[in-house]
Amino acid sequence: MLVKKAPDIKSSEITPKKLYMDRRKFIVSSAAVAGMGLIKPDSLFSLQEQQETKLKISKKGEYTVAEKLTSYEEATGYTNYYEFSTSKREPTKLAKDFKTRPWTVSIEGEVKEPLKFDIDEIINMFPLEERIYRWRCVEAWGMIIPWIGFPLAGFIKKCEPTSKAKFVEFTTIYDPDQMPGQKTKALDWPYTEGLRMDEAMHPLTLLGVGMYGEILPNQNGAPLRMVIPWKYGFKSGKSIVRIRFLEKMPKTTWNKQRPEEYGFYANVNPNVNHPRWTQKTERRIGESGRRKTLMFNGYEEEVGSLYSSMDLKKHY
Repeated sequence: MLVKKAPDIKSSEITPKKLYMDRRKFIVSSAAVAGMGLIKPDSLFSLQEQQETKLKISKKGEYTVAEKLTSYEEATGYTNYYEFSTSKREPTKLAKDFKTRPWTVSIEGEVKEPLKFDIDEIINMFPLEERIYRWRCVEAWGMIIPWIGFPLAGFIKKCEPTSKAKFVEFTTIYDPDQMPGQKTKALDWPYTEGLRMDEAMHPLTLLGVGMYGEILPNQNGAPLRMVIPWKYGFKSGKSIVRIRFLEKMPKTTWNKQRPEEYGFYANVNPNVNHPRWTQKTERRIGESGRRKTLMFNGYEEEVGSLYSSMDLKKHY
């Protein structure tokens, strides 16, 4: 390619933005994994280009909520991300320059052998799906978000856990230089969460890499996060760097912080109040007033059998 000094370039020789973007998309699609129709690692491009890239979704997931979507602006501008700030609006600004490449995820614990995966290797393992989920946070506000990702179950099989693995633990990156909230004692860092193995293998459980057709924004947990729609939002760990398979139930961040308020399971249950507020109703972001909270956030038919023998007031 011939490179000229800026003063020598005529305006007629400058590639129009649309043509450049089309060319970039062509390069992406040409580099796609054979037969899978997936975008090759977006680390080929600059951060700005990554943010402009649309994720190529292979299919619509079977789990869809027929409700009005929360606006992209609200879903990405009002978030719980204590690693950056305890404020709901601050993470959008503070996470702006968060670096998500290079990025590796370690697989440890009760597995055939420890593994390390590059994030783009993970993204290209499976066809991406779009799933429109109800999303409910513990502060009793909810959203309807079209997540993009793939079932965690498929990834777990790739990790080859042993028969001793009964639980899965997820750990967020610890990087106080990039995450100012980790310089505080708001929580015990790094952030950890966990699931029982049958919860992790349930087809509703998603490894999220995007939302609204685009790569996951930094303030929403880029580059890899959990999406567990029948549980409160704090269960879905963000910016995951380690997945550990365990024989015993792991200690999780909020359960360690305030065990009387936050149990290990954290299922959305209107019949069990938080000590400081009712959970019978919720506020939908973008709406006025409140609405009735649905058992398991509306997924009782799909996941109720996981807890049929449990006292959900005791195992909250």
